[in-house]
Amino acid sequence: MPSYTIKELAKTSNGEIIGNEDTVIHNIIIDSRSLDFLTNTLFIAIPGKHHDGHKYIPELYKKGICNYLVQKNHFQEFKKYNKASFIVVNNSVEALHAISSFHRSNFSVPVIGITGSNGKTMIKEWLNYVLHDTFAIARSPKSYNSQVGVPLSVWQLDNTTELGIFEAGISMPGEMQNLEYIIKPTIGLITNIGPPHQENFQSLEQKAREKLRLFRHCKIIFYCKDHNIIHELIESSGECKNTLKFNWSLNSKADVYIKTIMKSDQATKITAKYKNEILNISIPYIDNASIENAIHVLCILLYLKIDRKIIISHFNTLPSIEMRMELLKGNNNCTIINDIYNSDFESLRIALDFLDQQNQYNKKKVILSDIFQSGSKPEELYKKIARLINSKEINHFIGIGGNLYNYRNEFKGKTDFFLTTNDFLDQVHSVKFNNEAILLKGSRVFEFEKITNYLQETTHSTILEINLDAMVNNLDFFRSLLKPKTRIMVMVKAFSYGSGTYEIANLLQYHNVDYLAVAFVDEGIFLRKNGINMPVLVMNPEINSYNQLLEYNLEPEIYNFKTFNAFNDLLLKRNIKNYPIHLKIDTGMHRLGFLENEIDELIQHLKKSNFKIQSIFSHLAASEEPEHDDFSKQQYELYNKISGKIINEFDYHIIRHILNSSGIERFPEMQLEMVRLGIGLYGVSLTNKDKLQNISTLKTRISQIKELDKKETVGYNRKGKLKARSRIGIIPVGYADGLNRKTGNGNWKMLVNNNYVPILGNICMDMCMLDLTKTSAKEGDEVEIFGDQNTIVQMAKCIDTIPYEVLTNISQRVKRVYFKD
Repeated sequence: MPSYTIKELAKTSNGEIIGNEDTVIHNIIIDSRSLDFLTNTLFIAIPGKHHDGHKYIPELYKKGICNYLVQKNHFQEFKKYNKASFIVVNNSVEALHAISSFHRSNFSVPVIGITGSNGKTMIKEWLNYVLHDTFAIARSPKSYNSQVGVPLSVWQLDNTTELGIFEAGISMPGEMQNLEYIIKPTIGLITNIGPPHQENFQSLEQKAREKLRLFRHCKIIFYCKDHNIIHELIESSGECKNTLKFNWSLNSKADVYIKTIMKSDQATKITAKYKNEILNISIPYIDNASIENAIHVLCILLYLKIDRKIIISHFNTLPSIEMRMELLKGNNNCTIINDIYNSDFESLRIALDFLDQQNQYNKKKVILSDIFQSGSKPEELYKKIARLINSKEINHFIGIGGNLYNYRNEFKGKTDFFLTTNDFLDQVHSVKFNNEAILLKGSRVFEFEKITNYLQETTHSTILEINLDAMVNNLDFFRSLLKPKTRIMVMVKAFSYGSGTYEIANLLQYHNVDYLAVAFVDEGIFLRKNGINMPVLVMNPEINSYNQLLEYNLEPEIYNFKTFNAFNDLLLKRNIKNYPIHLKIDTGMHRLGFLENEIDELIQHLKKSNFKIQSIFSHLAASEEPEHDDFSKQQYELYNKISGKIINEFDYHIIRHILNSSGIERFPEMQLEMVRLGIGLYGVSLTNKDKLQNISTLKTRISQIKELDKKETVGYNRKGKLKARSRIGIIPVGYADGLNRKTGNGNWKMLVNNNYVPILGNICMDMCMLDLTKTSAKEGDEVEIFGDQNTIVQMAKCIDTIPYEVLTNISQRVKRVYFKD
C-alpha cells in the first residue's frame, strides 16, 4: 500500500503543515461517508458550489480521522483539533492531482490510458479479464474517470503492481492535461469519438484533439483507422509526432486488418490479419459496439505478445460487464444489494458504502466469494479484505470459497464459511434472513445468481427500474441552479412519485438534502421506521393523526384555523412548546392555505400558540407556463407581502419557499431561503430536457407469440382487427399494473429489440397484446413500455395527461429494481 509522510505530501502539494509532519499516510479519501480505515488516512476536503468537505471535519474528527488536507480560507479552526495534522493548500483538487501524480511517478510499470466517447470501461474490464493471470493489475474502479476519480484510481498502484489500466473522461476543454499529468500513460488507446459530453465543445474535432492530449508522452497509441477524425488528427498532430501508432481497420491497410466479421444468433467470428498471421477469434456478442471494443483489446494483446491460445480461449468467454448494483426486495422484509458481476477490492469497498446507506435496517449481512483477478498475493489480499469488513458494522459475514475459508480466522464477529455456493445452499436453512440488508458480492464462477433467486421476493416479470445515479444527476443539476445558501426540500409523497419509499429517501438523506416532504402522516411514519432521521414536512396531516405526528417527530403544514387550533390544543395538553410548523399561504392556487384577509387574525393566534414557525410557503399555480408568468409574479409579490408581515412579528429566523421544480428553472429571483424539488428529480422538465436524465424504465418480457390469419381479431370487444397475417405477442402488463387503457388500440408503441411495435386491441387487466409482425422477436425477449427512448413525457402526451399521473399510477405489484454504478 502507499506510504508517505505528511511532510512528503505537503511538499508535493505546496502545502503548509500544521501538526505532526511525520505522520504516515496509507489511504486518501474525499467522501466523509466512505470510512474504511480510520488510522493512516488523509481526508482531502474539497469545496464545491453546494457541497463543502470542510464542514464534515468535526464529524470525522469525532470518528477518529486525524489527518486532513484543507483549502486556505475555507478552514481556520485548527486549535479545536489538537490531535490532528493539517496540510493547508491553495486548491484542494489541484493538491489531490499533485499527490496522485507524485505517487504515479514512483512506478515505472507500463500503464495503459484509455479515453474516447464510448467503451472505455468495457475495454478496461476485458483487458483485465484476459491479462489478470499474466500481470498484477491496478485499474480504475468501475468508471472512475473524472477529475477526482482518476487520482483515486492511480493511488491504487503499489509495489506489487505490474500493469496499470486507467480510464480518462472529460466534459470540457482543458481537463485532459490534468489527467495526463496524473496517469502518465505509456500505452494509449482512444476508442472512438461521438456525441457524449459534446455540449462544452464546438466540434467533434475539438473534443478529439482534447482527448488526444492524454497521449502526449506515450510510447504507442492504439486506435481504429476507420474513425476519420481520430486518424487524421493523430497523423497530423505535432504532439503525436514521435509516438508509435498501432491501428486497425475494416476497410484499408492497417497494422491489424479485419478481413471478415460473421455474426450468428449469439456470437461473432472475427478474422484478422496481423503481420503475416491470420487470427480467428470468436466473441459471445453480436452488437457492433462490443465487436469494436473486442478488436481494440485484441490489438493491445498482440502488442503485449500475449499467447494466442490465451487470447482465443478468453475471447470465447468475454464476460458481460454489469457496472451497476441492483437494490432488490427480498423475502422476510429484507433488502438485497445484488452486485454479483464485479468482484475486486475496490468494487467491494464501494458496495459496502452502499450497504451503509441502507438505514432502514439495524442489521447488515455480507455474502462474499473469493476474489479473483486481483493480482495480489492471497495472504495480503484476504487480510486486507478482513480489515475492511471488520471496520464496518456488519452483523453477519458469510464467506464462500477456498481462500476465504483458509483466512477465516482474520474475520471478527459472527461469521460462517463455505467452500462452494452449493455447500452454502445445502445449509441455507440454518441461516436466518429477516429484517436486514444483505450484500451479495461474488465472482462469476461462484454463480451467486442462485443465491439471489433464493433470497429474492418472487413477483411477476414486469418491473420498474429506477436509476439512482440518474436521480443524483438530476438533484445535482437543480442544485447547480441555486444560490449557495438556498436550501432544498424534496418531495417524496405518493411513493416518491411511484419510484419507492425509503430507497429514495435514503439516497436523498445520504446526499444531504435539507428537508423531505410527504402528503400524509403514515408516509412520514414509514420513513422514520426505516431509518430516515432528517426533517420531514407533512403537507396534509389529518387531525386524527396529530398524536402519531408528534410521536415520530414530523412537522405539520398548518393551512387553516381548524388545523391550527386542533394541533395547538394538543401541544398545550401535552405541554410541548416551540414545536416546528409550516404555514401555508394561498396566493392564487386556491387549494390549501390561509388567505390574505386572515393574516392579521393568524398573527394574533401565532403569538399565543405553542408553535415555532419553521417556514412560510405558498405554491405557484402555473410556474411551467410562460403565458401565466404575470400571474406567477403577482403570486410572488402577494406572498412576499404576507410572509414579510408575519416575519416582522417574530424575532427568530423563518424559512420562506414558493418555487417547485419548474419554478426553480424559470424564476431564479424567487429562490428565497428554500425551494421544493418534485417531478424534476424524476427526470421531467419542459425547460431543461437535455440536462436531466430519465430515472424510470418500465419493462417486461414476451410471454407468448402466435401467428394469426387476416381478419382475426385480438382482445376484448374484438377491437384489434388484423388486416394481414400477423405475429402477435402477449405481455404480462395491464391496467392493474398502471398501464392506462387509453394506450390501447395503437395509441402507444412499445420498444422490442429497438423496434417500435403498437399495442393491438384493448388493454386487459393483467395483459396486453403487441403487433410483432415486422420484428424477429422471440418469446422471453424484453419489452420497454417506457424508458430512455420511449419517454413518460411522450406517453403522457399520448393519453392526454401529465407525467406525474403516469408515474404514480404504476401499481405496487410491479417490482421496483434500483440500480447504481
